[in-house]
Amino acid sequence: MEHDKNCSNNGTAQNPVSASLNMTLGIFFNMVALIILVKAYNRFRRRSKATFLLFASSLVATDLAGHVVSGALVLRRYTSSSKSNVTWDPEKPDAPCQFLGGCLVFFGLCPLFLGCAMATERCLGITRPLLHARLVTTTRTKISLSVIWFLALCMALLPFFDLGEYTYQYPRTWCFIRVVKKAEATNLVFVMLFSGLAFSSLALAFVCNTISGMTLIRARIKQKPTSQRFLARSHDTEMVVQLVAIMVTSSICWSPLLVFGLMSAAHSYSEDQKNPDITCMYSKLMMTGVRMATWNQILDPWVYILLRRAVLRKIYRITKKQVSFRGSTFRSVRLDIGSFPKSEQNSVKKI
Repeated sequence: MEHDKNCSNNGTAQNPVSASLNMTLGIFFNMVALIILVKAYNRFRRRSKATFLLFASSLVATDLAGHVVSGALVLRRYTSSSKSNVTWDPEKPDAPCQFLGGCLVFFGLCPLFLGCAMATERCLGITRPLLHARLVTTTRTKISLSVIWFLALCMALLPFFDLGEYTYQYPRTWCFIRVVKKAEATNLVFVMLFSGLAFSSLALAFVCNTISGMTLIRARIKQKPTSQRFLARSHDTEMVVQLVAIMVTSSICWSPLLVFGLMSAAHSYSEDQKNPDITCMYSKLMMTGVRMATWNQILDPWVYILLRRAVLRKIYRITKKQVSFRGSTFRSVRLDIGSFPKSEQNSVKKI
């Protein structure tokens, strides 16, 4: 516990007001995005987009649940710390700490798994539409969602089967895998498994989104704007743009925690914890990582709020007008110069 006190003297913990504000914003944005997706799902229930919308609605609902459950536990920890002088022993985490650690693992992996599944489904739908129509159904989509949630739950429950453990993290307001202090081999294996699955999901999503994007670009070049297939591709473009935004957001928000967790666990397992400054540094890195990870649940809904087809169409029109205006201005300047007499043109060239 001594290193936590030293870290507290050198750094500042998150303000409970800030944590409450983040929780409120996350709930509000996720609710708005969920309403948009549910309405869209009712409109496109019999189309290929319905599967994507079902995945997306599940992702937003999972983010919302994670924000409410994890946020409530963290706020409870802040409240109990401020109202009592009870000393919390990080070496003996209680039941709420175990539950919070499991929630962070579960609600952390679920969006990454769902983003990967959505990217794979869209890649199949764009590159192999006939196979997609034959294989992908609403029933199978719901089964896939159940499997994803079950896998994430199994990962979160591993410490209860003696593979890894959850413990309080600096500044003792949240819990996660033991990676900073006295990390054993099981903790190192657990954090490597957690980070490996997360990075694998992001990598597979990147590959699938790249293939989907390249396929859409080639189709847009070859097909005429008036063709029915071209109009159908606009829905695919909207979904791929949203998937890329989800992937980028998840990569930015989650990569620091995954990398810092691996670094901290490797250092704690291989080195003696005699230098409190290094231990304090890794504790603060983990705190920074989890703060960035929580922003993923706040930013994800904006993907569906802003990157809808109607909004993308407006952005495209504004951009097209700006390009046309600059092109016409450039052409008018060239015409003005071309209308000069030869002597004036030469002087302009010299200038």
